[in-house]
Amino acid sequence: MGKKEIVFQERMNRHHDELKWLYTELYGNSDMFAELCSQMYEYYKARKQKLHNRDAKRAEDPDWFRKKDMLGMMLYIDNFAGNLKGVREKLDYLKSCNVNCIHLMPFLDSPEGRSDGGYAVADFRKVKPELGTMEDLAELTDACHAKNMNVCMDFVMNHTSEDHEWAKRARNGEGEYMSRYFFYDSYDIPAEYEKTVPQVFPTTAPGNFTYLPEIKHHVMTTFYPYQWDLNYKNPRVFNEMMYNFLYLANQGIDVIRIDAVPYIWKELGTQCRNLPQVHTIVRMMRMIAEIVCPSVILLGEVVMEPEKVVPYFGTIEKPECHMLYNVTTMASTWHTVATHDIRLLKKQMDIVNGLPKEYVFLNYLRCHDDIGWGLDYPTLKSWGLEEISHKRYLNDFFTGKVQGSVSRGELYNDDPVTMDARFCGTTASMCGIESALYEKDANKLEEAVRTDLMLHAYMLVQSGIPMLYSGDEVGQLNDYTYKENPSKAVDSRYLHRGAFQWEAADKCKDTDTVEGKLFTTLSTLEKVRRTESVFDADANAYTYDVKDNSILAIIRMKEEERFLGIFNFSNETKTAWIQEEGTFKDLLTGKKFQMKDYVLPPHGFVWAKKVK
Repeated sequence: MGKKEIVFQERMNRHHDELKWLYTELYGNSDMFAELCSQMYEYYKARKQKLHNRDAKRAEDPDWFRKKDMLGMMLYIDNFAGNLKGVREKLDYLKSCNVNCIHLMPFLDSPEGRSDGGYAVADFRKVKPELGTMEDLAELTDACHAKNMNVCMDFVMNHTSEDHEWAKRARNGEGEYMSRYFFYDSYDIPAEYEKTVPQVFPTTAPGNFTYLPEIKHHVMTTFYPYQWDLNYKNPRVFNEMMYNFLYLANQGIDVIRIDAVPYIWKELGTQCRNLPQVHTIVRMMRMIAEIVCPSVILLGEVVMEPEKVVPYFGTIEKPECHMLYNVTTMASTWHTVATHDIRLLKKQMDIVNGLPKEYVFLNYLRCHDDIGWGLDYPTLKSWGLEEISHKRYLNDFFTGKVQGSVSRGELYNDDPVTMDARFCGTTASMCGIESALYEKDANKLEEAVRTDLMLHAYMLVQSGIPMLYSGDEVGQLNDYTYKENPSKAVDSRYLHRGAFQWEAADKCKDTDTVEGKLFTTLSTLEKVRRTESVFDADANAYTYDVKDNSILAIIRMKEEERFLGIFNFSNETKTAWIQEEGTFKDLLTGKKFQMKDYVLPPHGFVWAKKVK
């Protein structure tokens, strides 16, 4: 037995019994389990030597992704650089942004006009032709690894496109393939599902089933009619999707983002969300990765409050996802921008800071998706704010309809029945840079830039991994040209998915420009973050009461090091009532001062460290 075979066998021996037990509990099929194990070995053998070396190196440092130097950026390949080869040519720019993990938004083959932004996959082994090939992807990941950069991609395992080979064969009436989805020849069972399963897009895609008149069957489509839910009760589905998972990992992907994790398992009479079998599947994925490609980590997309997503981390003994999104804190942040009231955000951060430090959250201000107002409404109600009216206020504020609002954006899935809607817009446009430039108001522009930087500074102080959205580093504005494209016009999320403005990036070193002010200050903040020990994953973090509900103060401590971040969420000059002994140094300017009743300009902030 060669060295590689020995390594594989050692890993398999470590996990075999639990993996077999979980698989058998779920499927009761020993033949399919044997096939899975056999195929795992084939994908292990097919893994390139460079990736085997990467696996071995990261085995010596399993917490590599928890380091304070981690900084991600999510981007659309076509918007950013045309295609995969173009991204490879732009890696130096990404390095200049201090980014060491690039999240490539969905790039697998999907039908034009029916792709849901690439989340309706027609072929898990093929890149969209206009973006390149799998060989281009492998070359890009190799180039990234040479520059100590990681690559993240989306693995959409809840559903396939109706153009996927399985779906086509199912539509032709082949029972083997129909069993890979949820097909019903009458509406009786779908009607039962509809009694308990919430709608994801009640306006643009109402209901959870789609009728196919050509075969007189209903098929489950939780998201859009062209996205058919996979039936994970069928072991063939699980096995084949794991083979796709390993194939993609073998292209050099470092972080696999599991899309829509809570939806993976469906059960009649439930909400089809967060069922126990989902955790079984994710746990098996974790073990499969640790056997075949242990340098690959799992990022779970679970859209719930941090304390409720915790089960998706698994346990110390039986871990599931390595990282999860901190969605609720993002929504609470923009709520705070609109209300100038930090109480909800402070409560949210206290909860996150109270969780075990082993839990790694991915933090962001903005992502490719809409902003849904999934807030803590019981708490807000205790403060006199009702859910429906407050959501209306937030949407009116960010669309610029509230007196004094400088934000610009558009609603997404505006439901006239529930009066619910989500919001779309770039960070810069939400902060007022767009409206200030339009009005040619220098004072408004100065405050808008300060707001943008304050929010990024606050995001960078949070424990976990910060993730930037491509274009935010240079203040990219809303792109209204999406309305001219018939395939995009109905989806306002394309408002903040515009093509990257390279002419803006050309100004990133000129501090007399908006682009330069944002880029250079962000760069300074990022460099401070990766050098100061208070940003270590095991550092302690707390909120600090400064006797003003519009000012958020955060303390970070590591051994003798003490850091204070203070953020003014109001549009007025404010004093943070604070009494800290000793001298502090502003980490951006180097200026030393006494931390006593610190005055902040509207939407201002300070990062300060106690001088020994």
